[in-house]
Amino acid sequence: MASDDLALNNNEALPAAPTKKKDGGWLAELRSIAVLILVVLGFHSFVAKPFYIPSESMMPGLLVGDRLVVTKYPYGYSFISPTFHLLPPIAGRLFGRLPTRGDVVIVTPPGSRTDYIKRVIGLPGDTIEMRGGQLFINDTAVARRSMGERLIPVDANTRCDPDHYPGALVRGDDGKPYCRIAIWRETLPGGASYDTADIEYSYGDAYGPVTVPEGHVFLMGDNRDNSADSRFPLDQGGLGGPVPWENIGGRAEFITFSLDGTASWNPLSWWGSLRPGRTGLSLHPERPAS
Repeated sequence: MASDDLALNNNEALPAAPTKKKDGGWLAELRSIAVLILVVLGFHSFVAKPFYIPSESMMPGLLVGDRLVVTKYPYGYSFISPTFHLLPPIAGRLFGRLPTRGDVVIVTPPGSRTDYIKRVIGLPGDTIEMRGGQLFINDTAVARRSMGERLIPVDANTRCDPDHYPGALVRGDDGKPYCRIAIWRETLPGGASYDTADIEYSYGDAYGPVTVPEGHVFLMGDNRDNSADSRFPLDQGGLGGPVPWENIGGRAEFITFSLDGTASWNPLSWWGSLRPGRTGLSLHPERPAS
């Protein structure tokens, strides 16, 4: 009996030896993270990136706290396209195309790594001039129509500073504070229309005439009395005149969401700080039907 038991035990299959699980360890994790970072940087550099509005230079269309999408490909690629602007200045663009008058673009001033957002006003060969706050292109006044006054809600991001908007802070019928701004609708040659803010006479209301050189564009903010743009030199925080087209980083497309400045680290405060009605707003100017 004992011998039969021994034979039975000998015929039983032995349990398989445990296989050692292959593990790439921390090197594999680093490779995965590096690939992810490269994909994100590539998307930001060549497709689209988010942008935050830090100033009031594009009021009334854009407010401090707006988040928007900027596409990189409409005008082709230049040394300014990659994220962080680490490349030295290089002339020309790959797959380059000039912006259209009226486009809202991201621009990096020469010698800077800071992105500005402005509107394309003049193209190569155009002569730009401001006379008493009236824009002239090629010695012809740009069509300008009063849209009356607009009440822009005052919040932590839109403060209606009396130094910039004298007498503009008012109370609405709802008892809330508003910034009362005079709005003018401009229509550029070619038909692009958009709203501008014009509060009072300012230094930038008299400028030029200046002819835009080949390979350059002339940029202005929609808030004509509070915008450091092509009308102002670099040492005053402006763009230093017409800007080389290589310094255009992309085109602004639409607002993703907007915050009024009251959000804190607490996620519960984020929802309450959203500005209603701004999500999805297009940043393209109105153009005549083709």
